[in-house]
Amino acid sequence: MTEFRPGGFQLIPPVIKNLIIINGLIFLAEMTLGPSIKNSIENLFALHTVQSPLFRPHQLVTYLFLHGSFGHIFYNMFALWMFGAVLENYWGPKRFLVFYTVCGIGAAVFHLAVLYREMLPVIEQLRQFSPESIEPYKYNHDFDLNQATVGASGAIFGCLAAFGYLFPNSLIYLYFFVPIKVKWFVLGYAAIELFSGISNNAGDNVAHWAHLGGGLVGLLLVIYWNKSNRRTFY
Repeated sequence: MTEFRPGGFQLIPPVIKNLIIINGLIFLAEMTLGPSIKNSIENLFALHTVQSPLFRPHQLVTYLFLHGSFGHIFYNMFALWMFGAVLENYWGPKRFLVFYTVCGIGAAVFHLAVLYREMLPVIEQLRQFSPESIEPYKYNHDFDLNQATVGASGAIFGCLAAFGYLFPNSLIYLYFFVPIKVKWFVLGYAAIELFSGISNNAGDNVAHWAHLGGGLVGLLLVIYWNKSNRRTFY
């Protein structure tokens, strides 16, 4: 059994602590400054499809610090602490921050690829209208082409994948009572995300492909970093 036995363990290591603080402060600002300011922040910093006039390259990173609701940020930050704290203690702050950022960008790229395909019918419809008739909707926050994607989930899925690879036989407790090995939890969660992404049910506003993309990037990165140190998965 491979378990995590850290040296110099910190309950809330510095990168995790600062990520939680930054995310919390930004969420508090969004909730208190009013809807118009919130929309402006999302237009500028949330992730938008590359076909949208609101898309900017920096959004591949900044979307990680925005969240849509209290439940959204609470569960993301809890998962970040639960899995990320172990990784930061294991790797150190610098390597963990690089890992977290790369996973977030990877998740964004996967999501943008899916969004690009999904928005093609919208682009075809827009071509039937004159530029003048489209102008009022060009920067509209609610226009289909300008829908925002927010949240740290993609980077956190990368952390979950890395945790599952490095410490596959460690136990976590579902609902605080049901013990399950991390490897089965990760594989089961990934299967649910894959099924949900393929199903693409109407009204489902969860970025499943971003989650899977972040998890895949995290897994590949940790395999590369760990290629000289074999782990016992079974």
